[in-house]
Amino acid sequence: MTKNQIESIVNKQKDFFNKGLTLNVKYRIDALKKLRDEIKNRENEICKAIKEDLGKSSFESYMCEVGLALSEISYMIKNTKRFSKDKTVITPLPQFASRSFVKKMPYGNVLVMSPWNYPFLLTIGPLANAIAAGNTVVVKPSAYSPSTSAVIKNILETAFGKEYVAVIEGGREENGYLLDQKFDYIFFTGGKTVGKLVMQKASQHLTPVTLELGGKSPCIVDKSANIALSAKRIVFGKFLNLGQTCVAPDYILCHKDIKDKLIFQLKKEIVKQYGENPLKNADYGKLINKKHFDKVVSLINPQKVVCGGKYCEETLKIEPTVMDNVKMTDEVMGEEIFGPILPVISFDDINDVIKTVNENPSPLALYIFSSDKVSIKKVLGRCKFGGGCVNDVVIHLATSYMGFGGVGESGMGSYHGRCGFDTFSHKKSIVDKKTFIDLPMRYQPYKKFYGLLLKMFLR
Repeated sequence: MTKNQIESIVNKQKDFFNKGLTLNVKYRIDALKKLRDEIKNRENEICKAIKEDLGKSSFESYMCEVGLALSEISYMIKNTKRFSKDKTVITPLPQFASRSFVKKMPYGNVLVMSPWNYPFLLTIGPLANAIAAGNTVVVKPSAYSPSTSAVIKNILETAFGKEYVAVIEGGREENGYLLDQKFDYIFFTGGKTVGKLVMQKASQHLTPVTLELGGKSPCIVDKSANIALSAKRIVFGKFLNLGQTCVAPDYILCHKDIKDKLIFQLKKEIVKQYGENPLKNADYGKLINKKHFDKVVSLINPQKVVCGGKYCEETLKIEPTVMDNVKMTDEVMGEEIFGPILPVISFDDINDVIKTVNENPSPLALYIFSSDKVSIKKVLGRCKFGGGCVNDVVIHLATSYMGFGGVGESGMGSYHGRCGFDTFSHKKSIVDKKTFIDLPMRYQPYKKFYGLLLKMFLR
């Protein structure tokens, strides 16, 4: 799509927003219902597209993408009216008589840029939040997941006019054209490098942004943990979507006394969940493309592999791989892996774990497996990270009742449920001053009321 075509779409959306139709809460709810119904009608088509892009089974596609997207839409349908209401707050005595309230208003025309690893969920989730908040939306799905992007385009063009919700397909050139436009808000999910570019471009227009990035999310296993259950849950969360999950456990920090037991259970669970030959498992997905496949393969150190390590260039599959005796200086620890490689690092003292986490860029997620309440409290209270779980992984993002987002280099801002509605809303602080009385003490001359003013304002 050309720059002029994109500019035309953005201008039409701004004009449409200025008509005020999306300020009507019923209009927003009806739009969300159209989106929900269109997705339900195309569930099989969506799952097929995700299979083509990432090799996911229909069950995994529904569990991790379609189902969660529908859940978020349903939540917004039920709660948009309540979220949109003005909120009355306390009025200070010196402002008597008046009513103070906060009014939530849509930003206007927003841009949602989504990634390839969960191409459907991470497009539809923020879109639903933006629609619920009353915005017009330009959606830019990833060029690396073309089948899913095409389905998204068909869904949104069937449900909405382009002046309300538009889809822009394409790659870097289209991204550049979009980021040159003046949006009222930008929501970006993806890698840190592109996130920096988005923020740089947005700053030229002083456009507020939400960045959902990633990072090396640690998984801490102390000696009080239930080893078998820990391994079962870690294997599920790490190798889901072949590790191409922004909140996947990136590496394990394991107490030295139970490291061998944990590795034994990890091996056992990999076989149990993925079979003796995962490369031939039809429900085991693939890496998104050859470039990413080569990058992940290059991180495998055969001398440290204790499980897996095989791969197939033709199918872009890599076995669930566990590496032992890894050090923080190893190449695999240099950046987020985003693939099915699980390094294991041992520790002796939980305070060393906290130091290790805090000396590195703040991760998007942190997980701790433990029965020691003191250690859990210490880690959760002292480590800086976006969100996480105790005795489980990844499930903290699968809810509309809590916000999801990063901190520091793993992102800024959050969404899901009310947090998502608020992300795409500007909160206006309003004082409605009554006219039946007008207290005289704020007006000059001040000497007459000086003592009274001091008492009122310094209380």
